[in-house]
Amino acid sequence: MLTDEQREFFRKPNFGHLATLEPDGYPQVTPVWIDVDDQYILINSAKGRKKVRNVERDPRVSVEVVEQENPYSMLSLKGKVVEMTTDGADDHIDAMAKKYLGQDTYPFRKQGEERIILKIEPEKVIAP
Repeated sequence: MLTDEQREFFRKPNFGHLATLEPDGYPQVTPVWIDVDDQYILINSAKGRKKVRNVERDPRVSVEVVEQENPYSMLSLKGKVVEMTTDGADDHIDAMAKKYLGQDTYPFRKQGEERIILKIEPEKVIAP
């Protein structure tokens, strides 16, 4: 559903903002590192975090990505988290650390933390 131009928003080290829904219905917004594969938008998190708990209960999300070089250029989408997996999540967060920090390994890992990848299927995209 994404064009090549739109995929570039996710391939560059642009920050995203992920909106999930709290139990009371209010949105909860978190800045996130963001990625894309052939089918999904990928967000790496840790089990037990608020955004993970929120999408376990209600998979509907919104994502906004602002281009770092031009903050007036942005992409927004609505979609659903269709899969959550720990498979490859440790390697993925290291790849995200390389992309965003220039470091080979994720430096903020906590003892006992279990990484998880949220796979978002875009349903509506508002972008250039």
